[in-house]
Amino acid sequence: MKLILLTTFGLLIGTFCHAETSRPNFIFFISDDISQEDHGCYGHPVIQTPNIDGLASSGMRFDQAYLTISSCSPSRCSIITGRYPHNTGAPELHSKLPDDQIRFPELLRDAGYYTALSGKNHMFDETDRAFDKITHGGGSGGSGDWVELVRDRPQEKPFFFWFAANDAHRGWTVSEDAPEYDPAKVVVPPYNVDGPVTREDLSLYYHEVSRFDHFVGLVRSELERQGALENTFIVVGSDNGRPFPRAKSRLYDSGIKTPWVVHFPKVIKQGAATQSFVSVIDLSATCLELAGVEIPECVQGQSFLPILKNPEVSVRDVIFSEQNWHVYRNHSRLVRWGDFAYIRNNFPNQMNLCAESDITYPAGKELWQAHAAGETTKNHWQTFFQPISK
Repeated sequence: MKLILLTTFGLLIGTFCHAETSRPNFIFFISDDISQEDHGCYGHPVIQTPNIDGLASSGMRFDQAYLTISSCSPSRCSIITGRYPHNTGAPELHSKLPDDQIRFPELLRDAGYYTALSGKNHMFDETDRAFDKITHGGGSGGSGDWVELVRDRPQEKPFFFWFAANDAHRGWTVSEDAPEYDPAKVVVPPYNVDGPVTREDLSLYYHEVSRFDHFVGLVRSELERQGALENTFIVVGSDNGRPFPRAKSRLYDSGIKTPWVVHFPKVIKQGAATQSFVSVIDLSATCLELAGVEIPECVQGQSFLPILKNPEVSVRDVIFSEQNWHVYRNHSRLVRWGDFAYIRNNFPNQMNLCAESDITYPAGKELWQAHAAGETTKNHWQTFFQPISK
């Protein structure tokens, strides 16, 4: 009788463990202030991102991936709730996510997942019900403990990691974890001034983009060492565009278009790129569906799992994004469909600015100096545009 009970118990434990290990793991890498185009896999000719490029080559690169807002904390709050910023209760910079807002990692945690956030938080306090563990990450880019967290996680549970780098947020720091770039070789966006100050500024930004990539690669290597890569759903994205004039906080592609690289060998059998629309709020529904967790009605995102199975499939016809207070008072809304985008600026009597496009930082200061000297071209004028004069 004792043998029968022990055998039955062993079978039950074995079944439970199998169920736990068969459910996918999740890692969401979120960079800070990096535009989609600033990666090798998206065609940048200078910035080195070999690890993200590698994930894209054997996974899926989304070319039409969009943020709901190009502003740090409201973007993160939108992603973690799967809701548009004006519905999260935290639509503006430095707004704290209200306690009554459901974070999708908490639903994974309730379902038996081990959850951890490392690096930049910018959403809630240093403890939160969505995560078993929250750390500051450590190191120059806030990524220093990522490998340790993956290595030392509870082995009996599936996991969800929210790995949030400080790279590439101002101010710049230089470390040995990434290459340094020659300012003479950077690619200056046409709406920024091609001057020595802006080139130096961009070269330091490039360094931090590559440093983020470096730590993504370290985590991938650790997953491979553990034999866990095959069953881990990896997404690489950003919270908003590069911190330069006409990018961060704006509703143009330079501010609102995010890298979105997905690697999940169990579903994506060969490398592909897709032109199908995806919004960052779709991460919530996708992870919950893959984990077998019911998607609550409050989630406004929709699963992009069908696209991972067939890159020609569409799951949404339009993209919605918004702009709210970010150092400066602004209020704009965007709808994108097909090749068209409509932006409504509800404060047309003022310039549409944030700190990155005024004189606060080097590239912005050089742009304003050039404008004052009459040296800017029509490509630069949008930063200074005021539709309705006072």
